Amino acid sequence: MTAESSAWWSTAGALALSVVSAVAIVICNKALISNLGFNFATTLSSWHLVITYCSLQIANWLNFFQQKHINMRVVMAFGVLNASSIAFLNLSLGYNSVGFYQMTKLAIIPCTVILETIFLGKHFSHRIQLSLVILLGGVAVATVTDLQLNFQGTVLSLFAILTTCIAQIMTNTIQKGYKVSSTQLLFQSCPYQVTTLILMGPIFDFALTKQNVFAFEYNPKVVMFIVLSCLIAVSVNFSTFLVIGRTSPVSYQVLGHLKTCLILTFGYVVLKTPFSWRNISGILVAVIGMGLYSLSSILETQKATTNPPSSQSQVNFSA
Repeated sequence: MTAESSAWWSTAGALALSVVSAVAIVICNKALISNLGFNFATTLSSWHLVITYCSLQIANWLNFFQQKHINMRVVMAFGVLNASSIAFLNLSLGYNSVGFYQMTKLAIIPCTVILETIFLGKHFSHRIQLSLVILLGGVAVATVTDLQLNFQGTVLSLFAILTTCIAQIMTNTIQKGYKVSSTQLLFQSCPYQVTTLILMGPIFDFALTKQNVFAFEYNPKVVMFIVLSCLIAVSVNFSTFLVIGRTSPVSYQVLGHLKTCLILTFGYVVLKTPFSWRNISGILVAVIGMGLYSLSSILETQKATTNPPSSQSQVNFSA
């Protein structure tokens, strides 16, 4: 197997792992929140990262990977920003209608494109731009229903968009700038993400639910689903860093919308969730957009390999 073939299969494996683990954790968390009444999403995210970090510690002790130094200020800023992204997305969902929250998620791709173009000098071809427009249009048709606006929810959504875009761009640029693997970056940043979410989680969750996470009745069934959610989250967190490092932040967001379409389809087919032809047509358009994006990305990668640029924009992470 050639190096190029091996890289392709590794990337395909990372994408598959990301999709499967994301769909699995959504199903698990839906049962935990909807059926068992555990509505503390941000605190749950902090527990996810605790278990992820413990798993990475064990992997490090077993020499599955080697630690690699990353500038402390860079990795600390990244860890806090990434954790804040999770918290603000949860707050955005809590303070906005579902339709406006979906629009918030859709806005992450164009915002990422703008930031990468301005600050990293990255070029997105007209073919890529068209495929993204088709994709976002399809997802919008399939998922966006009501668009109720309020000032507080809008501000939280703006913070969610900015922190998510910057954190995902940093995930890619740090891995390439420091030549570290996704596992090494996740291991280094986990303590800062955990600390941030543990501090923010109970406060943010109380603001949303008016309930104290520590006063919740943790029966065996709730604990079992929390443990299952945390175990699946190890795969989710690892695959997220892996996919962004191997592809790009925009590609990861495209993959995220594929997950949304799969989850919606699962609901329609398996759970018999009510749907309309608008939902189905939106999913089909989104899938076409994803296909065009994938094809365009492959063609541009082949073009870049054949005609490598004489110079490439790089980000300086030195202290």
